[in-house]
Amino acid sequence: MPPAIPTATTAHPPRHKVLIPEKLSPDGLALLQASLDVHERSGISPSDLLNIIGDYEALIVRSETKVTAELLAAGKKLKVVARAGVGVDNVDVQAATKHGIIVVNSPVGNINAASEHTIALLMAVARNVGDACASVKAGKWERSRLVGVEVKGKTLAIIGLGKVARIADGLGMNLIAYDPYANPTLAAAASVKLLPDLPSLLKGADFLTLHTPLIASTKGMIGASELATMKPTARILNVARGGMIDEAALLEALNAGTIAGAGIDVFTSEPPKEGDTASALIAHPKV
Repeated sequence: MPPAIPTATTAHPPRHKVLIPEKLSPDGLALLQASLDVHERSGISPSDLLNIIGDYEALIVRSETKVTAELLAAGKKLKVVARAGVGVDNVDVQAATKHGIIVVNSPVGNINAASEHTIALLMAVARNVGDACASVKAGKWERSRLVGVEVKGKTLAIIGLGKVARIADGLGMNLIAYDPYANPTLAAAASVKLLPDLPSLLKGADFLTLHTPLIASTKGMIGASELATMKPTARILNVARGGMIDEAALLEALNAGTIAGAGIDVFTSEPPKEGDTASALIAHPKV
């Protein structure tokens, strides 16, 4: 009996459809396009996303797209929601579980970038780079006001131990950390002293940096009471998630001079809206 002639379906099975409503790296897209039917719809509105999600088996997002219970219910074919980054706080994981949809992320995908950006903000805050740049461009020459501080010999307090510690160690900083999940052996190898609780960490910080996902236990973890325990010369960095620092409390501390400065990459509402606390922080000369 002669062999069956392959049909179009058997020779080329249909590719799984993947929707990407945000901009991703071209290198990452190339890997996906090799075996999947990838549809890029950067900038799509939430209502349009809701209308088309039923055609897709996978959804890949970053931070902007809110994967709500309503969106997940409309994704009748959805098998997986992937977040290109650390954490899954913009995905309703409980609703996804209810519908049998797997939720994954890429926690190591941007570790280098986030660590470098943290150090960039640390140096900018320490040396008043933003304020000094604006001052010089405005035709001023305020050298004595903008001297800043050296980071060598200062203590960097880290919430959520990671790669930033090794970079800061190279700057000659003293490293302390609070991380219930950290490996003591690895911490010691990175010259990091692990502390048993958050209050102990905050009291010793010259610089504080946050590196944890936004979950119930980390939301608002740095508020007015925590800020009040810190040195008035301390500076705060957040390259993790907006919402972990109480923005109103931080603004009040900066205005009162009980905190010396802040380097902020993330906000509770993104983009910040005119008149809200995040906008006031952005406009603050110590930020």
